[in-house]
Amino acid sequence: MASIYELQGYFKYLFIGVALAIASALLWVSSTLIDRLSKEEDAKMELWAQATRILASADAGEADFKLAQEVVIGNTTIPVMLVGQDGEVISYRNLPNESYSEQELKELAANYARVNEPIYIEVREGETQYICYDDSVLFKLLKYYPFVLVAVLVLFFVLILVILYVTKMFEQNKVWVGLSKETAHQLGTPISSLMAWSEILKQQYPDDKMLPEMAKDIDRLRMVADRFSQIGSKAELELTELNEVVERTVLYMRKRISRQISLTYEATGTYYAMLNVPLFEWVIENLCKNAVDAISDEGSIRILITAKESWICVDVTDNGRGIAKHDVSKVFRPGFTTKRRGWGLGLSLAYRIIEEYHRGKIYVRYSEVNVGTTFRIELQKA
Repeated sequence: MASIYELQGYFKYLFIGVALAIASALLWVSSTLIDRLSKEEDAKMELWAQATRILASADAGEADFKLAQEVVIGNTTIPVMLVGQDGEVISYRNLPNESYSEQELKELAANYARVNEPIYIEVREGETQYICYDDSVLFKLLKYYPFVLVAVLVLFFVLILVILYVTKMFEQNKVWVGLSKETAHQLGTPISSLMAWSEILKQQYPDDKMLPEMAKDIDRLRMVADRFSQIGSKAELELTELNEVVERTVLYMRKRISRQISLTYEATGTYYAMLNVPLFEWVIENLCKNAVDAISDEGSIRILITAKESWICVDVTDNGRGIAKHDVSKVFRPGFTTKRRGWGLGLSLAYRIIEEYHRGKIYVRYSEVNVGTTFRIELQKA
């Protein structure tokens, strides 16, 4: 069964397909109208040429003469020029400007001849004139109309897509914030009880070596609840030594993963960044846990801190089962998981914490099935 995100993807492609179909239909209709109008204007000019021939003929009857005169005068939209054999402009109608020099009229006639093929008429034996005409203002507007219409449609569809995207993100944010705060609230009471029981056990068994580790886990659990309570609120960032935060997280995780998996940490220097420490620690923990889940038996996880230009890079690399190429773009989607038991929320939360709260970047730098995966976090240098 397709997930809601796959359905949204199908809907998006369907939406684009419908938009393209509508745009194509509009272009076809507009092109048909333009073609018809062009033929009508050509036919009008042929009729105008015949009327001009009649007016120049001495044999025309009075009725023909009046009809021809009405045809010539009736053209109020198409710019037209009557040009003699010597290239001199004899008469003209509907020009953009009524005041032209002889040279300007000749140049305009030459331009019209390039737009539409001139119509030649024989007014007397051995004397030929030709008619040069331009497209009407309406025809010129119609030629640009399809492109304007398509541009408006594209803007409209883009606006609809943006509204849908913003609405979806707003709804997701509401769900995230509500879920996170409810989780923090539900964890509060049992954590308080565990802290109280831990203190009682310390008093009864002061020399027990397991109690300090238990206290660390309880404190970690309290921090998890605190992190969830911060989701949706403005994260407070402080100038922090990144190396120290990562090293502390690595030391904590080493004692809580299989001994068959080595967890190492390296840094090419000491780096400082603006961090919300609890939230950033949670991201590193989550990446480490995902790496552990990706390793079947024995394996290694390597965390490397480097720098490039104004960015600090934190690479978390494992030699686990890797991620299929078609799944790489989905790993940060809420609900996406390749685990049998998993909610698919960890990486999506990590994405929000890095991208939105820390104004950084997190992405899959490299992954190959049965070879391993590298996640990279990029933070601005402080």
